[in-house]
Amino acid sequence: MRTNDLRCGGDPKDFIWASGIENTFVPQTRPGHRALDEYALMEHYRYWRNDLGLLKELRVQAVRWGVPWYRVEPIAGEFDWRWTDEVIPYLVEELKVFPIIDLMHYGCPFWLRREFASDEYPKAIARYAAAFATRYKRLVKWYTPLNEPLVTALFCGKKGLWPPYLRSDRGYVLVLLQLVKGILRTVEAIKSADPNAVLVHVDASGLSRAAREDLEALAVEEQRRGFLVYDLLTGNLTPDHPLFPWLVRQGASPDELASIRRSRIALDIIGLNFYPQWSTTQLYINRRGKLAYRSVERDGSGFTGLIRDFYHRYRTQIIVTETSARGNVKLRARWLKASVSAIKQLRSEGIPIQGYTWFPLFTMIDWRYRFGQRPPKDYRLDLGLYQLAKTHHKQRWQPTVLVEQFKNYVLDPVESIGRLRQPESHDGTPL
Repeated sequence: MRTNDLRCGGDPKDFIWASGIENTFVPQTRPGHRALDEYALMEHYRYWRNDLGLLKELRVQAVRWGVPWYRVEPIAGEFDWRWTDEVIPYLVEELKVFPIIDLMHYGCPFWLRREFASDEYPKAIARYAAAFATRYKRLVKWYTPLNEPLVTALFCGKKGLWPPYLRSDRGYVLVLLQLVKGILRTVEAIKSADPNAVLVHVDASGLSRAAREDLEALAVEEQRRGFLVYDLLTGNLTPDHPLFPWLVRQGASPDELASIRRSRIALDIIGLNFYPQWSTTQLYINRRGKLAYRSVERDGSGFTGLIRDFYHRYRTQIIVTETSARGNVKLRARWLKASVSAIKQLRSEGIPIQGYTWFPLFTMIDWRYRFGQRPPKDYRLDLGLYQLAKTHHKQRWQPTVLVEQFKNYVLDPVESIGRLRQPESHDGTPL
């Protein structure tokens, strides 16, 4: 298989249809916080062949699939590839599906004390990335260095929900900058091992709305924070950036920001994660007179505008790397139809959306499991195309009506997502 088989292009047949398996790994525990390993909770370590076999049925070209770093590097510098040595060749050589590898999906190994806040983190993640890319470069070409850095910084640095349990804006900035340094080192390590590797930089995308006019400036600032990681990676976090003063006040050194700016990279592909129920937030004043946040626009009406904003800011190729909807099958089917139609509209405008990922492929465990006491089955969350069967006697997965709907889009890309309109020169001729 050649990397170019997944290279983006304007022809509908080059469009990348994908799904993904939820792969959050937060193995550390503390009183009231259970280990959150989605593969363990959904028995993917045991049933991985069955799970991945669904991809062939869907006719997708690619899958977002993550590596549990804490398991493959149980001791610093010592790697255990026995499981991935089975899974990755099966995906590529037997199923003919390209993995887009999530090297980091939230959790750090137990041996990395202070996790993302550790001075050792950027070097440690790069060492792991280099080892993986060197071992699997014959099979793997597409990587996500770190999934959703903004969510990671929020949960680990500001809300104190995941290690290292920091709870402030300063903690948020500390973790965020560590993640960016780690991404930069990871990209360098992967490209050194395989210059042909393609990097898909995935982050949670969202919109911020103001409930009243006097909150508009706050909503604008919140929206700008959604671009922080990409601005840092591309060297656009300059002293005249609107968020530069805020970063410095929260502990970021101007010299540190300058060092990151000098290490800037080009973004091969931007991956955007968007969920209609969670990705649009409204700022309002609650009954106690305090600033508060709530989800709005649950129909996903801001989806197309959000993608336009990212494209016009970064002018690079985009893949929708996660989307789905919470609710019954009919609601999910409506969002599948609406989101694919939005992709077609954007491509007709010349915005290079080159892939679409319904995520996750099947039932996952709600993250609230980490803070609960009930068994995993009580936290099952159905966002996917398949749902867990009531009994495993005959089959593990039960297809929903979304499976046929999704397959129809895959099989007729000219109709479903159309051709990408080519940009025109000033005299109206195609470039």
